[in-house]
Amino acid sequence: MTLRSRLIGGLMLIGGWAHADTLTVAVASNFTAPMNDIAAAFEQATGHTVQLAFGSSGKFFAQIRNGAPFEVFFSADQAKPRALEEQGSIVPGSRFTYAVGALALWSSREDVPVDNAEVLRRGNFNKLALANLRLAPYGAAAVEVLDALELTEATRPHWVQGENIAQTYQFVRTGNAAVGFVALSQVMSDGAVRHGSAWIVPGHLHPPIRQDVVLLPRGEGNEAARAFLDYVRGESARAIIESYGYTVPASP
Repeated sequence: MTLRSRLIGGLMLIGGWAHADTLTVAVASNFTAPMNDIAAAFEQATGHTVQLAFGSSGKFFAQIRNGAPFEVFFSADQAKPRALEEQGSIVPGSRFTYAVGALALWSSREDVPVDNAEVLRRGNFNKLALANLRLAPYGAAAVEVLDALELTEATRPHWVQGENIAQTYQFVRTGNAAVGFVALSQVMSDGAVRHGSAWIVPGHLHPPIRQDVVLLPRGEGNEAARAFLDYVRGESARAIIESYGYTVPASP
């Protein structure tokens, strides 16, 4: 898990008084790139400071249940925010879907081009990277894809599992795994794959990866936390999110 904090110069003036707050946000690692962009734009617009921690949704879920000092939680799925809601561990009415993720089969190596699922059927690769399916929703989605393609048992000897989708990406980026299932947002920006080759996995091969956010009790009285969630619903944040390959529900 990594921590990022940054203060953008300038304070928001409210009623003649300089006022800015800090909020602490736990973010699923698949959403690292868009969240950094969103947080920077929010800080620039408001003067508030956003402290971001990135990691697996499963670990954050456990930490939050054990009292970790986060104010907002951006999960990679709906199940964990919903479970917190059912336990009375969020601010009532705060949960909404901020993005629907996409999965990509990706290789950074020129000798392993990826155009479709055929690279998996051929099996001429050393390792297939995927995130830990017990901790990371993108790992669970990858296994759903392999099941749908009837390639689970054939590829299993090649699996190497990252603790989260960020570690999975690193396996493929460094070439230690020839190919891997990553979040599309990790290899896409401005609507195009940045490097290597990728097959954007059709959505019908796995359940939708709906990602929910919740306001946690520690953030209930923090104006910056509420303002940040409002900002995430806005057009500026939507444009950033969609540029990384996510879709955004019309009415979160």
